[in-house]
Amino acid sequence: MSSDNPKAINDINRATNPGDRISDQPQSIEEKAQQLAVDHVPDITGDNITVPTYFIVEEPDEEKKALHHVKDAEEISDVIRQARTDENGERVWS
Repeated sequence: MSSDNPKAINDINRATNPGDRISDQPQSIEEKAQQLAVDHVPDITGDNITVPTYFIVEEPDEEKKALHHVKDAEEISDVIRQARTDENGERVWS
């Protein structure tokens, strides 16, 4: 497929989940936090799931960052691995 071919570009867009697409327009953290990639859809087990398009995380300097569920999946996994719980079951970030 050539990127010069509008039909090819439209075929690519139809092949992706709308929630996987990243907007060309600048968006605030709040706008990104409201977006859903999957909303109340049955998964393989039959349970209905909702998946945000962006996971909002707080950096050590307390700045918030929006991580895209596909593009930033590895970084999201790293953030999850940093989460720990103490002896009282409280979440502690390392």
